[in-house]
Amino acid sequence: MSHKNPSGTLQERLFTERADRRLFQEATDRGFDYLQTLEERPVVPTDTAIGNLAYFTGDLPEDGSAAREIIEVLDLYGAPTTVASNGGRYFGFVTGAALPAATAVSQLAAFWDQNAAMQVMSPLAAKLEQVSEHWLKQALGLPNSVVAGFVSGTSVANLCALAAARYRILHNMGWDIAANGLFGAPRIRVVCGDHVHASVQKALQILGFGTSMLERVPVDNQGRMIPGAIPPLDERTILLLQAGNVNSGAFDPFEEILPKAIPSGCWVHIDGAFGLWAAVSHRLSHLCKGMEAAHSWAVDGHKTLNTPYDSGVVLCADSEALTAAMRSSGAYLVQGTERDGMAYTPEMSRRARAIEFWASLKSLGRSGLDELVTTLHSHAVKLANELSQLPGIAILNDIHFNQILIAMPDDEATQQLMQHLQGSGECWAGGSSWFGRKVIRVSVCAWTTTSEDVDRTVAAFQKASHAVLQKQDKFGVKF
Repeated sequence: MSHKNPSGTLQERLFTERADRRLFQEATDRGFDYLQTLEERPVVPTDTAIGNLAYFTGDLPEDGSAAREIIEVLDLYGAPTTVASNGGRYFGFVTGAALPAATAVSQLAAFWDQNAAMQVMSPLAAKLEQVSEHWLKQALGLPNSVVAGFVSGTSVANLCALAAARYRILHNMGWDIAANGLFGAPRIRVVCGDHVHASVQKALQILGFGTSMLERVPVDNQGRMIPGAIPPLDERTILLLQAGNVNSGAFDPFEEILPKAIPSGCWVHIDGAFGLWAAVSHRLSHLCKGMEAAHSWAVDGHKTLNTPYDSGVVLCADSEALTAAMRSSGAYLVQGTERDGMAYTPEMSRRARAIEFWASLKSLGRSGLDELVTTLHSHAVKLANELSQLPGIAILNDIHFNQILIAMPDDEATQQLMQHLQGSGECWAGGSSWFGRKVIRVSVCAWTTTSEDVDRTVAAFQKASHAVLQKQDKFGVKF
């Protein structure tokens, strides 16, 4: 079919590009070549590659560029500056690697360009959200009453869940927050562990809960909330628990806390960005025992499940509270017969990310989910055991799930170790703080990590620690 637009040439060019199969094939080929060379690339870009990003600097051009030229330029100057987070030796920021099926489906879904706001806008997106919700509840062992909202990540999932909690508590006290707002509303208590995650604190601040309002509960040496230190709870309280401490990977003792918390009438929310997936593992499911009694949960797809970015889920047992907190109205909105995704999320127009989420679950199945999560844990245990044998290196946490905390005898040496490691290009892990001590945090989240990757990582740590110890010895510092 020929597309002509006598009033201008832009539309003609765009229709011509859209009809050019070779254009899209070239983009796919370049992407595939990138994946096939991923393990040969440095985990972080070189200084030379980063310097070449100067190519992109400048003012907005007067005339547009051809699509093929754009693809070529991005591959030439962009690809070398990407972080190989899709590879097996990137251990930073609890980052997963996209599954092959999800990556391929992501390309297909890009052609469809679906808006997942309402069923009428994308029946497919609505159906796959519905199916993914059902599968997710089955996999995690959550009640049938739970509803899911597919959002960009756990930061937004926490925001949605806490908004639902705020709505329910205030509604039960006779306050209509949608009509009256938050000013003048009854005070809500928020109880959390000392190691509450930054994304939860951010969500609370956005919702009007200042950090000075938080009632912090002491934690043990693994970062778990101490049940006996929890203050008396009541129906105006939100209790925040964790499935996977962001540093140690430890889980709050749900089986001990929830039976005492639920009768008080408080709302229990579990932040489980990466850790909630422990429920699918035969070896680790005990960590999540009792969590099903909570009111809401937040979990990422792009961490442990290894979906592409951006993918998170809010799960809520009180569907009325979640939909009331996320409510939007307009004469132009069309209510679907089954599911309108925007009813469970802050966004209206949004990417149909559940297509990739569904593909990931479909690709793995129950047995694959179990194997994926259990293998991540096995790699973390092996890595921690072998690192602990290296001179000067200590592992500061028990390996509950996939997190390893590494330190040398003093903070300066730990910092030097991390700098050597990150500069090697062989692997990458970031820094953190653990009870006032600087640590290197290793997060084993990618399906691409192999036993060989673990061995190479140990060798990289050994080389880096040797350099630090030599330097310390040169200056007469004794460990």
